[in-house]
Amino acid sequence: MPAPDARRGAASGPPRTDRADLTAWVAVAAGALGAMLATLDISIVNSALPTIQGEIGASGTEGTWVATAFLVAEIVIIPLSAWLERLLGLRTLLIVAVSSFTAFSMVCGLAGDLVTMIVGRTGQGLTGGVLIPTAMTIVAKRLPPAQQPIGLAVFGMTVILGPVMGPLAGGWLTENLSWHYAFFVNLPVCALLLLLLFIGLPHERADWSYLRDADWTGIAGMVLGLGGLTIVLEEGHREEWFASPLIIQLTAVAIAGFALLAFGQLNARKPVLKLSLMLNRQFLSVVVMALALGMVMYGSTYVIPQFLTLVSDYNALQTGLVIFWMGVPAFLLMPFLPLMIRRIHIRLAVGVGMALMALSCFISTNLTAESGGGVFTESQFLRGVGMILTMMFLNQATVASVAPEDAGDASGIFNAARNLGGSFALAGLATFQDQRIWHHSRRLEETISANSPRVQEYMDGLTASLGTIEAATGVLARTIQREAFVMTYNDVFTAMGVITLATVPLVLFLRALPKDTTLSLH
Repeated sequence: MPAPDARRGAASGPPRTDRADLTAWVAVAAGALGAMLATLDISIVNSALPTIQGEIGASGTEGTWVATAFLVAEIVIIPLSAWLERLLGLRTLLIVAVSSFTAFSMVCGLAGDLVTMIVGRTGQGLTGGVLIPTAMTIVAKRLPPAQQPIGLAVFGMTVILGPVMGPLAGGWLTENLSWHYAFFVNLPVCALLLLLLFIGLPHERADWSYLRDADWTGIAGMVLGLGGLTIVLEEGHREEWFASPLIIQLTAVAIAGFALLAFGQLNARKPVLKLSLMLNRQFLSVVVMALALGMVMYGSTYVIPQFLTLVSDYNALQTGLVIFWMGVPAFLLMPFLPLMIRRIHIRLAVGVGMALMALSCFISTNLTAESGGGVFTESQFLRGVGMILTMMFLNQATVASVAPEDAGDASGIFNAARNLGGSFALAGLATFQDQRIWHHSRRLEETISANSPRVQEYMDGLTASLGTIEAATGVLARTIQREAFVMTYNDVFTAMGVITLATVPLVLFLRALPKDTTLSLH
């Protein structure tokens, strides 16, 4: 009797030829649309978060769980997607995931309290997270090697456009309709996605032996380890890190979880995730670069909206338009990406991509209190070019560096690493910002002497125009705080640029992509 993997491989569709048929491209389109939907829903709520908090009666700290719940659930489920796909079959898994994602989106849109919203967002993360790595699995299974660069180009573009379009879509819907539509908009998109899945993917029988022989120790360890680590990274700064008993307990949970995962890797007959793939130097390099990519991608989309909101007084829609510039290169380069993947060495492409992302950060280190969204146009465009180059070649390397039957595990590890990189970036940037704001505020205060004639003249003028010395003092304090904010954001972009530049030497560990096939554009 053939092994389950062999049966599943035979059931995954007709033998691949040099050219994919129409149904294969429909499947690729479905995978790309699902991945964009999942990544877009990470950030679409951010623009509407202040409004949502007010309407569901949540405080600022409680409201952050609207975003955190989604991210934690998504990071936990992404590495499990390969095991679920082997268990249920690709089409069944995706149909269940998309249907459930739609239902949980409606729960969020109708939520009137924080608990309901968090339940809905957790469900969205668990079901939407499946859509990201399976998009790469569809490309690996349904397209012949010669056409995989085209499929990966489509996938990479949608993964980048999701976080970019999220703030813009969320801002427009909030400003012109209601925050509820940030969730209701998923209904027609999911309906189209289900149609494409039914057309593009063949049915595969569920293989319940994977349930009977499951690495339950590894599954529990992955849930506890990744879930605990993500919450620690997301909430550590607000809870003052290890001064908080909650953070200490969650850290212990994460450590115990990773210990269980390691036990499963060593003892299970079928480990839930083939972490042994990272013994491959090529694949390990890709994973490390994915961490760096996630740091830049999510770090920049975190810092720029903060600056525009706090310093430039932009609303959600205006901020979304600035962020959208990062997605423009994906549209412009899309027709050329498959050919570039075949012709340009991966080291050169990824090295240039990471260098451009570093340069985009250094360009933004001369901000002033008068800076508006226009100062980010050039840097956002460069960042977009760098991200699409890096993402596309690393996507291709993920598939090319492992056997076809390991594509699902490799995709899960790659995408989880990218999202974890984002969590590391957000945790580090939040702590760094607080330290630098305090530092610059104290330094500015030290330079202001009450005995200085210029300071006295300035305060006299403010007092005369505002009527009281207390009002004048308040204006001075806000001015100091604003300037400290601006100086801090200059420091943040400098730090992001240095960290990104430091990852460029990692490209030396990447091997050239295979060029033994001819690219077909039809």
